[in-house]
Amino acid sequence: MLETILLNHGLRVGVYSSPHLLRYNERVRIQNQDLPDEAHTASFAFIDENKTESLTYFEFSTLSALHLFKQAKLDVVILEVGLGGRLDATNIVDSHLAVITSIDIDHTDFLGDTREAIAFEKAGIFCENCPVVIGEPNVPQTMLDQAEKLHCQVARRDVDWLFEQNAENWQWQNKKVRLENLPFCQIPLANAATALAAVQYLPFGISEQTLRKSLQEVELVGRFQAIKADRREKLADYLGVPVETLPTIIVDVGHNPHAAKYLSEKLTALKRSIEGKMIAVCGMLKDKDANGVFEHLTPIIDEWHCVTLSGYRGQSGDELAEKLKSHFPNIQATSDNSVMDGVCTALKSAVKNDVVLVFGSFHTVAEFWAVVE
Repeated sequence: MLETILLNHGLRVGVYSSPHLLRYNERVRIQNQDLPDEAHTASFAFIDENKTESLTYFEFSTLSALHLFKQAKLDVVILEVGLGGRLDATNIVDSHLAVITSIDIDHTDFLGDTREAIAFEKAGIFCENCPVVIGEPNVPQTMLDQAEKLHCQVARRDVDWLFEQNAENWQWQNKKVRLENLPFCQIPLANAATALAAVQYLPFGISEQTLRKSLQEVELVGRFQAIKADRREKLADYLGVPVETLPTIIVDVGHNPHAAKYLSEKLTALKRSIEGKMIAVCGMLKDKDANGVFEHLTPIIDEWHCVTLSGYRGQSGDELAEKLKSHFPNIQATSDNSVMDGVCTALKSAVKNDVVLVFGSFHTVAEFWAVVE
């Protein structure tokens, strides 16, 4: 959202994010464009020639991204923290603004298994006298203590700024600004509202017109994304079926309870407008809170197909289906050996008026995306 706003304001913007779906190039964008292979390999060579110690994958890629951004002479660089904050490679940069979108129980092996511990790790990105925007309504004291220690000006959701919504639109305000009748957008409203709060601390004088335009245009690959005509045709070719027989297909990379809550809200609204079933193809890594995800989605999903994800963090479709059925005994779930096997099984039972959701991990969506991209 911030990227879209800043680009629409006419600034030169670089973004570093992770993970990627299909290609490493997705991690580094300049002016909303992925860079070519040649740019990355040249940057990798520069880092390799000048490094004085061994680097991790993420340290190497972060340095390379910063090198590319320096060459591009940008106005703004947006760095998405990869894991936590305090020990993340992006934290070598002294930022002018820190943004915390949410604080959830995730990556517990590295960040701790309580919100207080995770909040402390995330607060590691705070710099002395740096403004901090927090989109999490229930902020652990560990984060607030760190902000106070570093003399940060903190803008908290529901304290220093807030947003409200009705059926047609939504409103955002802080103590100085009120924006009314805002259009809904294709990302979680809480994230959009947090971006509007962050904009207030940027020295660019961004107009309300630009903010509204950006809300209408913003999109995020793999976040409640319906598969459009060209990709539906590729999927139909892969399956050997007429494209007009395919139901609505939605992909979402959400993999924790916070993302599942947002997904459940979107699916609930969608379910009111369809006559068919909600069918899920779900693949999750074994270190994720599957039960927390199921808690939000079992009331909405009519049919479950659990699929195997490979790799040392992956788990089998059988294991995931067993987790689902052990906590929700009334749920019927099948299992398949791959994402596309699960998609094929789901589509065999689906009719035109159904919705098929492919979700649970970046890996799940990436396997599907590789077929339809």
